[in-house]
Amino acid sequence: MDRVGLKVGGVPEHFNFPWRLAIEEGLFREQGVSLHWSDMSGGTGQMIKGLKTGSIDVAVVLTEGITRAVLQGLEAKILRVFVASPLCWGIHVPYNSVFKEIDQLEGKTFAISREASGSHLMAYLLAHKEGWKQELNFNVVGDIYGGLWALENNEADAFLWEKYTTNPYVGQKKCRRIGDIVTPWSSFVIAVRDEVIQNHPNALNKMCSVVAKKAAEVKKSARTAEIISWRYNIDLYQVKNWLSQTEWCNSPEDLKRQHEEVVSYLLNLGLISTNESNDWSKKLFL
Repeated sequence: MDRVGLKVGGVPEHFNFPWRLAIEEGLFREQGVSLHWSDMSGGTGQMIKGLKTGSIDVAVVLTEGITRAVLQGLEAKILRVFVASPLCWGIHVPYNSVFKEIDQLEGKTFAISREASGSHLMAYLLAHKEGWKQELNFNVVGDIYGGLWALENNEADAFLWEKYTTNPYVGQKKCRRIGDIVTPWSSFVIAVRDEVIQNHPNALNKMCSVVAKKAAEVKKSARTAEIISWRYNIDLYQVKNWLSQTEWCNSPEDLKRQHEEVVSYLLNLGLISTNESNDWSKKLFL
């Protein structure tokens, strides 16, 4: 059987544990798919660039970031929802700073991993939610470690990142969390370059089926919390809380219904234009 090679990128975080486990167990190879995983510590912005340049074929990527990128011309499509539950972003500030309330961050500088990343777009969502009038300021820092460095070295006043990932650093007093903000939509989707969809539709379907089945097994297993705690250096109690709130998607979803709110938010926040939002479902999905 000829194998189809697929280059997949995703954040090196607990959400992608089902992918890593399926690779280790050889489940993709059994289906004729040779899958190469790349950790993308730079998050959504790095994955969008990877899809654009062809350094990756598939991205397990934040919903809002990839939606904006595709509507702005990225030659890719969203195939599936991967994590159906929303993402909880921690709002972090320098540990010894004076900031105690979220409203103190209006007009301050936010560290972001990259342009169009989740940390970037969620800062806009936070500003909208808080009703801030002053413009946001940004410092591009590359990844979570750049964000922590920026806080510690007074290069940024705030940094948004998934709160369970940052819990160890909060405990180490590398930063302080003063609140959180939850996305009003499913957190992660599987996006694929148009060329790859055209050339390898069967392999992509097999890939999605394998990881969905493995995610369902991971959710049910009594050992999952302990393994994730060890692998990702997250407190076991915190992992159990996270697992109770997280739902991986193990069947195809109504993508248009799922994305209506995302597109509406992006448009209202001025992050996409009216022209870009026209016929948005035809641009985003097959």
